Amino acid sequence: MLLSSTGESIFQLLVAIAIFAFVLFITYYTTKWISGYQKAHSYNKNLAIVEAIKVAPNKMVEIVKAGEDKYFVIAVGKDEVTLLGELTKDQVVETELDYQVSATGQNFDELLGKFKDHLPKK
Repeated sequence: MLLSSTGESIFQLLVAIAIFAFVLFITYYTTKWISGYQKAHSYNKNLAIVEAIKVAPNKMVEIVKAGEDKYFVIAVGKDEVTLLGELTKDQVVETELDYQVSATGQNFDELLGKFKDHLPKK
């Protein structure tokens, strides 16, 4: 009697682990698919947010690039968008970054390299 209940418990545990792994697998690939779908359908050449800064909860000031040389400063609130002004191309400092820079001014590859150097070698 004890042996069969232990066997059933182990079987139930394995089934629960398999179901959990399946749910993780489906969640991972569904998230990747949704991300790819959104990237493919949200790509545009004429509009881009150059910079944004949060000034209060649910309120931001953004610089939006429209076309090749038009820049607009807008205030975005919870339910409204207000045009604050227009900038020329010379007034905007635009940086094209190929990598993400952290608040320390270093990119992630540099930080990861430093971290790996401190790990014990096998």
